[in-house]
Order: sequence, then structure tokens, then C-alpha cells
Amino acid sequence: MKVLVIGGGAREHALCRSLSQDPAVTELHCAPGNAGIAQVATVHPVDQLDGAQVAALARRLGSDLVVVGPEAPLVAGVSDAVRAAGIPVFGPSGEAALLEGSKAFAKDVMAGAGVPTARSYVCTTAEEAAEALDAFGPPYVVKDDGLAAGKGVVVTSDREAALAHATACDRVVIEEYLDGPEVSLFAITDGTTVLPLQPAQDFKRALDGDEGPNTGGMGAYSPLPWAPEGLVEEVLETVLQPTVDELHRRGTPFSGLLYAGLALTSRGTRVIEFNARFGDPETQVVLARLRTPLAGVLHASATGTLDQLEPLRWDEGAAVTVVIASEGYPAAPRTGDPIEGLAEAEAADGTAYVLHAGTKLDEDGRVLSAGGRVLSVTATGTGLAEARDRAYRALDRISLKGGQHRTDIALKAAG
Repeated sequence: MKVLVIGGGAREHALCRSLSQDPAVTELHCAPGNAGIAQVATVHPVDQLDGAQVAALARRLGSDLVVVGPEAPLVAGVSDAVRAAGIPVFGPSGEAALLEGSKAFAKDVMAGAGVPTARSYVCTTAEEAAEALDAFGPPYVVKDDGLAAGKGVVVTSDREAALAHATACDRVVIEEYLDGPEVSLFAITDGTTVLPLQPAQDFKRALDGDEGPNTGGMGAYSPLPWAPEGLVEEVLETVLQPTVDELHRRGTPFSGLLYAGLALTSRGTRVIEFNARFGDPETQVVLARLRTPLAGVLHASATGTLDQLEPLRWDEGAAVTVVIASEGYPAAPRTGDPIEGLAEAEAADGTAYVLHAGTKLDEDGRVLSAGGRVLSVTATGTGLAEARDRAYRALDRISLKGGQHRTDIALKAAG
């Protein structure tokens, strides 16, 4: 199988790493890729939002499968262009990807499917937003309706800050605050069959103790030793399958990766949000534990044959990933700094490795920072304590001027 992955972050590096270890994959390509991905795949320049360009590249490479990683190309309809070229693609249509592209659309689908979620109002004026904030009271939850790279959500007890965020967006969803721990659960679907993966937890705030601004995610771990028994089966039955069935009923079948962000509240499991692609950084830890070769699973989703797959096999151990971000992230990340110690951080036995998020090579072949989140240092172990220890030991070998990371990823769970 010749596989082309679209994207250039740590999620795509994690996907490429798993695909490169799959004996069924004879050629692996990535566009645009990054400095780390270039070590396991052939990288190509491409405008990843241009469906015609992506489809032309897939045709030229003779791709048997295209995997679209990020949300922006999915919402832009890149999958549609590749499908129209007759090439199997892992990733929903532009219409189905609105499940992530529009919070209001997602709420409408959840209402139709009877999926448990927070009560909410869709607001387009400052007056409507003010009324909604007062209806729910603090803490206030204000979500930009459109794509905002994981940074469009403000949760605050400061009414002025909540209203300022609401008025800075064209359209917002204001909803009740959901208490309880958060869980990310991915499921692979072909539009009919839904195959849940293992749950993970990510850390959205920039600083230790869940302080500081919201980010795209500063680390993650899997499994969740504290998760209630039967959680995956419950979410499959009450959230994932009903959502896929509702989209099918509407004539916009969803195939690809359906990601449910969940809150385990005092009143039961509730959906915080849906995403239409693998989450970053949770993908790094979920794929670290997946033992079933990845290409066949993604191809089955793309070709409507998931019901013919054998049950997925998982490593019984644990995985932890810690993000190294650049100075100034998330507000004003600094880029262009050299990164040292990457080779030293990798464990010879594969139990610790570095996934590149925002990196590039300079003319001398040095790896430079090229984004807000720069690296995902990932490790596995028999349990969370061992995986966590390995991840932080590997991270200590890497130097990036002004680089920042959280020191408490998986700390409580590993205890």
C-alpha cells in the first residue's frame, strides 16, 4: 500500500511513525511534513487547503490511501477532492467535518441524535451573549463557532472577559459549565460501523496545575486508571453510534476519525465538543499503545469495510507524551531557534522517542523551531509511572532556547 499523509504536526508524525512500522505500507509520503517526518516518509511541498493540489499529488504518487490529518483541510473539503479522483481517503467530507467546523452545527446534530451535552445558546450579538452569560452564570463557557486551532474556547469567572471573547467572534456558542474530569475518546468509522479506540486525557492549560491560557494541548496520557468501568461501551452506545447514525440519516455520512471530548460530570457523561480528526497530543499516546497495524484500519474506514476487521489489539502498558513549546506560546511563539539533543533523547529500545510538531531544517541540516508547539516527547512503560519517568528523562536531554513544558503531565494518575 502506498500511503500519503496530509499535514505537518506531531499528530501527523505519530501517524507516519505508526504507518512506517506497518509491513503492508510499501511507500510512505507526507505533505508538507516537517523535519521529523522527513526521517520516516518522503515529504512534498503542498498547499494542504487546496483539494485539487492534494488530489493531483496523490494521483502522481499512485497513492492507495490518503490520510488527512488536520481539521482545516477537512473543513475545506480536501477529502472530497481526493474522493472525486477515485482515491480512498481517511477523513470526512467537508460537509460532515462541520461537526468540528461549527459548534452550532454540532449542537444541532447532538440534539437530533439525543446525545447528552451541555445546554447552550448560539449568539451573534453582544446583547444575546450578555443574556446567555447571565442565564448560566459563572464559570462562563464561551466557544467561537468556527475553527480556532483549539484556542477558541474561554472558560472564566470574569464576566467582562467572557463578553469580550464573545464580541470578538462572529458567532459564539455559550453553554453551561460542565464539572468533572475530561476524557478524549477517538473512534474510527466508515459511516456505519464505529470502532472506538482507547481513551486518553490531555492537558489544555499552558502551566502546571491547569493554570495559564488555553493551548492546543501540552501533554497527554493513556490509559486512564480512574475511568469508570464500561466507559468506552457507554460512550459508543450513547454518543458515538447515535451521532454517526444521525449524520447518515441527514445524508452527510461521516467516515474517518470521530473524536468526542467528554466531561464525566456529577450528572453523567456529557459531550463537550466533537472533532473530525485525530486529536493532538492524544494521538501520540493512543497510537503508542495500538498493536494492530494502522494502515489496514484506516483503509477499512476509507472503503466502508470496518465491519470485516478483527478486534483491535492493544498494549497493556501505558504511554505519556509531554509537549515542548516555544517561548511566548500560545500568545506570541518565538521561532527559528536550534534544537539540540534530539538523538540523545531517543531510547534504543523504542520506549522513548521524539515526535516533531513545529520544526524545520535550515540550509545546514540543523533542526529549528518553527511553531508554537515544537516537539512531543513520547514514552511507553508497563504503567503510567514508568512511562512518565521515561518521557521526562528523554525531555531533559533536549535543549531549546526559551522552551517551556509542563512538569505535571499524568502526575496524579501515575500516583
